[in-house]
Amino acid sequence: MTQPDWHKSIPNHERLIFALDVPDADSARELMDLLKDEVHFFKLGLELVLSGAYFELIRELKAANKKVFADLKLFDVPATVGRAVAQLARQQVDFLTVHGQDAMLAEAARNKGQARVLAVTALTSLDQGDLDSLGFECNAQELVLSRARRALALGCDGVISSGLEVPALRQAADPALLAVCPGIRPISNTQSDDQKRTLSVEQAFQSGADYIVIGRPIRDASNPAAAAAEIQQTIRRVFEPR
Repeated sequence: MTQPDWHKSIPNHERLIFALDVPDADSARELMDLLKDEVHFFKLGLELVLSGAYFELIRELKAANKKVFADLKLFDVPATVGRAVAQLARQQVDFLTVHGQDAMLAEAARNKGQARVLAVTALTSLDQGDLDSLGFECNAQELVLSRARRALALGCDGVISSGLEVPALRQAADPALLAVCPGIRPISNTQSDDQKRTLSVEQAFQSGADYIVIGRPIRDASNPAAAAAEIQQTIRRVFEPR
């Protein structure tokens, strides 16, 4: 099977990033242990940074040979963003996010070390009405493409983007771009939440995603490990067709 030019040699079991969105270290460790056989990439965000155990949890995950995505969506004066990125890089995180303009992204890229910097484009909790109310004079696809091109030019490695915009990214952006897609909802998931621009696991990867981020459909499942295993099986079907 001929792979498209954006295809990257990513181990399939690492393409699922689990969003460890819980309020405290004990809850995080419980899920880390429960999912240790099925999840190899964990995202730690704002909720956990306020727990007081953020760096401790990062070190525990790295010691367990897991990958870590520090999703803090850094936004501050460029020098401060650069110093924060340097601190995260010293913790050996694999991915980190910056949610800012060109000077912030450039400073992040200068200080990233071995980490990969992902620029936030348009949050998957926003629809066109939300973008209009925020004053953006463009649609979501135009916003994502503009930010992706600038981020790569400034030395970032990829973007956080809804899978809905990834096909346009694959047509218009450098194939080296990393596309990390949140807001993924397995077909079996029927819960209502604040994500508005969503895709299924299959749709996201067929559209061109490199990684997907899933939280609630695993965390809130009656059997989180089984839910994660089912998603991993779906990923294998997409990338390892018989």
